[in-house]
Amino acid sequence: MTKPDSPVLLDVRGLHASVAGVPILKGIDFTVRAGEVHAIMGPNGSGKSTFSKVLAGHPAYEVSAGSATFQGGDLLALEAEERARAGFFLSFQYPIEVPGVANAQFLRLAYNTVQGARGKDELDPLEFDDFVREKMKLLEMDPAFLDRSVNAGFSGGEKKRNEILQMALLEPSLAFLDETDSGLDIDALRIVAHGVNQLRNDRNAVVLVTHYQRLLNYITPDFVHVMDGGRLVKTGGKELALELEARGYDWIQKQAA
Repeated sequence: MTKPDSPVLLDVRGLHASVAGVPILKGIDFTVRAGEVHAIMGPNGSGKSTFSKVLAGHPAYEVSAGSATFQGGDLLALEAEERARAGFFLSFQYPIEVPGVANAQFLRLAYNTVQGARGKDELDPLEFDDFVREKMKLLEMDPAFLDRSVNAGFSGGEKKRNEILQMALLEPSLAFLDETDSGLDIDALRIVAHGVNQLRNDRNAVVLVTHYQRLLNYITPDFVHVMDGGRLVKTGGKELALELEARGYDWIQKQAA
């Protein structure tokens, strides 16, 4: 839970963005402090995933107005890889497969790149093997996944665990988890949520983009936001997610209209 003097990690003001000339985000104001967990909910097509991708620096999206400050600097001025090195992490709704690239190689390169950006020592293959195996215990992952190609042939749950493993290794300041719960059975959901909870502390923050209350049964949010039509139309506490589960989105859309 945030403290009154917790530093602001992300401050978004009046953000507008489009893809292929079609406006998607239509004025987003959003602030995240260290130690907080935010949930962004909303119907399909409301702009939730677009918001995540715009902040991560996806090249298909164009920002037409507004600002996004991350740890005091201009987030939008950075390339996608610079945002990642600065501590912004995005877990994808649909993690891609990378045939021919061993998971261990991919994870070590990502880890060492971030370590270098932070002025810290990199790990050689043997050191990293010990390190990553310890992190995998958080997610009950078989070390055999290190020798397989990145996400190739992984089930939906295995891909999501691999995403949170990356989060565990990179230790980002701010993690956006885009529908991490989609495609997970109840056991995989519990394991992934446990991993996220173990990685939380008073120096970082997590934003959960989700359709469903069930993830929030395991990861308790400090704030729940409802997005509709490219805007955040309502904000409340964890009880708002329960109300959405019971009543759907129609009543909020009528209020916003």
